[in-house]
Amino acid sequence: MLAVPSMHDKTVAVLGLGRSGLSVCRALAGSGARTWAWDDAYERRASAAAAGTPIVDLGLCNWARVDRLVLSPGIAHRYPRPHRLVRRARSAGVEVVGDIELLAENQPRRRIVGITGTNGKSTTTALVGALLQGAGMGVQVGGNIGLPVLDLLPKPCDDIYVLELSSYQLELTEHLACAVAVILNLTPDHLDRHGGMAGYIQAKKRIFRNQGASDWAVVGVDDAQGQALVSELAQGRRVLPVAVGRPLDRGVYVMDGLLHDAIEGAGREVADLRPIASLRGAHNWQNAAAAYAAVRALGVAPQAAAAGLGRFAGLAHRMEQAGVVDRVRYVNDSKATNPEAAARALASFDRIYWIAGGRPKEGGLEPVWPFLDRVRHAFLIGEAAPRFAEALASRVPCSQCGDLATAFEQATEAARRDAGAEAVVLLTPACASFDQFRDFEARGEAFKALVAGLGVPARAAGGRR
Repeated sequence: MLAVPSMHDKTVAVLGLGRSGLSVCRALAGSGARTWAWDDAYERRASAAAAGTPIVDLGLCNWARVDRLVLSPGIAHRYPRPHRLVRRARSAGVEVVGDIELLAENQPRRRIVGITGTNGKSTTTALVGALLQGAGMGVQVGGNIGLPVLDLLPKPCDDIYVLELSSYQLELTEHLACAVAVILNLTPDHLDRHGGMAGYIQAKKRIFRNQGASDWAVVGVDDAQGQALVSELAQGRRVLPVAVGRPLDRGVYVMDGLLHDAIEGAGREVADLRPIASLRGAHNWQNAAAAYAAVRALGVAPQAAAAGLGRFAGLAHRMEQAGVVDRVRYVNDSKATNPEAAARALASFDRIYWIAGGRPKEGGLEPVWPFLDRVRHAFLIGEAAPRFAEALASRVPCSQCGDLATAFEQATEAARRDAGAEAVVLLTPACASFDQFRDFEARGEAFKALVAGLGVPARAAGGRR
């Protein structure tokens, strides 16, 4: 656990007692701060109190005595409407920050790789960590994946922190300085929390705040926003563009599954990504290129970086192979919570029996249109089912199934009747999970349990994808 001496003998309100909020409370307690913790959910307050966390009703407290409010990133502080206690804090002149800010001000000399983007953050973060570790460098991984940042270890002091950073987290920090900052891609997501696309982009761009001339920006240029960023960032730091499907004069790019390094001269092939099961699909090629660029920026040799790609095991709930039963492949991509992410999964397979739905986000299904020729039937669940059925009806056969278990049963029956080479039952929901599941992990675990119920262990036929 990291210490936060900047908060010693201060009174700190903590709003939100989920994973990151409880981590903040532990760090504050170990640093001599007075902690006033609160969560609107009684169950979370009770659990935190049982663990010794001081619970104070922030709706009744004297905000004149509070030095800072540390806010969990899932709680709105600007759009669509600030939480009532955020408004109380600001009206009292209390600064509102997140746990990333506490890390930044208390670990100012730590080398940090920050990774953000609409899709691919978790895979890229884990991959950067794996590549650095494989090259013999000290590394710890956390943030929006794995450990909350204040649960990282303070020693060894030369360990590199590799952090997945969401737009919510970035909005709540001012002083984070990344030795390497990565933006993979920028497509519409969480627009209600940022007041629109412009606000969302501004939140993501905060990852480059405080970088100096010796720092690196790694930017995916497969969308217009990334292309504009490269020109904007060229002043004041070193920039490495990343592309899939076209060569670059300088940067890292993938052509036909072959990774090319053009960082210090003409592009040369350094790895064949096509046989790597955990990096299947063009979207994972972008992740691999960005991870390779990030570790090269930190001094890892090309051969060592390329060799580490083939050893990457992949992530749970991200293109994860759950099993192969009766010639049907089952793939768990529960982490695909928006249409752009689902489109990337659909592009990776043929003969797909697609399970989609949940709680829809803003925007439509347009990103998936180019890949519907790969879909044999769509099985729709959750709150999005009627809307998705209306959008898909003229493009692909679809059924409204209600829940995951029903969709899984129907998709399995249809896939088994498919006479083609290999049918794929693909859970890539294009939606949040909160209508029927606690989170995307719970949804993915439910899918894997259904596969296991067919009689084949989840590790059958090749492990994770």
